[in-house]
Amino acid sequence: MKAATPATLQADAERAKQRFGIVGNSPALTAAIERAVRVAPIDLSVLVTGESGSGKEFFPKIIHQFGSRKHKKYIAVNCGAIPEGTIDSELFGHEKGSFTGAISSRKGYFEEADGGTIFLDEVAELPLPTQARLLRVLESGEFLKVGSSDVQKTDIRIVAATNVDLLEAVVKGRFREDLYYRLSTVVIQVPSLHDRGDDVVLLARKFARDFAERYVTAPITFSEEARRALMLYRWPGNVRQLKNVVEQLALFNAGEEVSRDEVLSLLPRAASPAGSDVMPHQNHSYEAEREMLWQMVVSLKAEIETLRREVAAKAPVQEPQRSTALIKLPEPAILFPPAQTLEESERDMIEAALTRNAWNKKRTARELNISERTLYRKINEFGLGSSPLKTPADEK
Repeated sequence: MKAATPATLQADAERAKQRFGIVGNSPALTAAIERAVRVAPIDLSVLVTGESGSGKEFFPKIIHQFGSRKHKKYIAVNCGAIPEGTIDSELFGHEKGSFTGAISSRKGYFEEADGGTIFLDEVAELPLPTQARLLRVLESGEFLKVGSSDVQKTDIRIVAATNVDLLEAVVKGRFREDLYYRLSTVVIQVPSLHDRGDDVVLLARKFARDFAERYVTAPITFSEEARRALMLYRWPGNVRQLKNVVEQLALFNAGEEVSRDEVLSLLPRAASPAGSDVMPHQNHSYEAEREMLWQMVVSLKAEIETLRREVAAKAPVQEPQRSTALIKLPEPAILFPPAQTLEESERDMIEAALTRNAWNKKRTARELNISERTLYRKINEFGLGSSPLKTPADEK
């Protein structure tokens, strides 16, 4: 097998987007898709992680389609939707009479999909006894039907997904550690919607267009402020929540330009205890953050002015007594340059903090005790640009 080049990976990623209707150009999303394409031809177990509603279900399909098993069966199983009492029967099958209601023998998913791919969504919801059975399949390809003592073999590729921190579940005794390491041979992290930048607007337009075509209604458009509101919101429900909001807007505002207030009216303010998931309606939060930053600058400026006055008072030029050479002390203005304006000081402080934090916006915002969106606004306002050495990993 030839090694994949960046060009072929990029081309395959674009083909995957088109085939499965994936909308978005964010670097994090593209990197995740390219990772799926790269691992697809190699029969390794893959664990897809990410928040609920972020689109994890596309990645096992990409892995199956771009792998050697694409002509075999692909079965998706929602582990959280199957009752604990029947999950073993669903996955591994059962023999007639093995339990009440088992009126005939039944094949399980692992037997049905032999040679293909099984996608185990919400794998963290599997009961511990079922986890032990799954581990055996991963290690040896062997399983037992419920009520049978005959060992059966299956040739299966497993792709699992979860929105749960599995290592934390291991620590709490809810997930087997050995199974975790078997499933996570390769991990693909699907980015949350609020980390995908302009993709939010692209998706909103797509959902609005799809709604108008499906229900034959006049399409909606979004004002600049509405687009800004969409991008500033955190979207705890990710793509699923965005689609829900856009479809409501498309229904009640058909043929109109959607305003910022109409967008905000559909965003729940109780999405977090402090309501931090919603962009504020007033501008007072911006002013409060600006005031906080200016107070720091003013305080620093006052200290510099005090030092300048003290040096000016205590540093007169002394006439030499026993030397023909004059010793002239530097002027106070040289020791302490004239004070900057508030905007100049604020700009320098932000630039220095960015440099200390290698242009990582999240760390810089935390250090300055301001929000990220305020930091981005300041960077644009002062024309600071970004570090040429910054990489996508620096923003994590």
